[in-house]
Amino acid sequence: MDGIGKFFAENPMAAVIAAGEIAFWVFIVAGLAVRYLLRARRASAVVLALVPLIDVVVIVATVVDLTGGAKANFTHGLAAVYLGFSVVFGPSMVRWADARFAHRFAGGPAPPPKRRGKEKLRHEWREFFKCLLACGLAAVALLAAIFVIGTPEQVAPLWAWFPRLGTVATIWLFTGPVWEELFGTREEVPS
Repeated sequence: MDGIGKFFAENPMAAVIAAGEIAFWVFIVAGLAVRYLLRARRASAVVLALVPLIDVVVIVATVVDLTGGAKANFTHGLAAVYLGFSVVFGPSMVRWADARFAHRFAGGPAPPPKRRGKEKLRHEWREFFKCLLACGLAAVALLAAIFVIGTPEQVAPLWAWFPRLGTVATIWLFTGPVWEELFGTREEVPS
């Protein structure tokens, strides 16, 4: 068995998370293809409405695995983080893909140009606060797993995710809004 196959065999939750991410994009592309290529808006809405079910499948698989006696590991924590970020960033990712699909296949307007200046800074702050919300949701999911599902020995690896979430938020802060504040493009003031 190759390295990736062995990894997934030893970490079935990693396979569930990977399948969830693949399914996320497959459902989005399928929904948009139905909307713009087949011109079936209702059917497209149904397919796109199924996207959040992927999060439900990932979290249910995690709960089933842990309640079945599995010792929590890195991938169980990753499932909680996946859930938080998918819930918070999923809708904007669908809108991003929709705008590009509409432009490419349905004569829709071109996606907006890159943000610059104050607009870019506002966007970076907004995305950072979405990151904080995603980390918060992930933390709630982790705490639920820690206090409801398992014994302290069983869920000990989940506690390691809290500093990781703090690290993600800190990196996001400095590579997003702080970077833009210090080194971003400045809008020229008209004379």
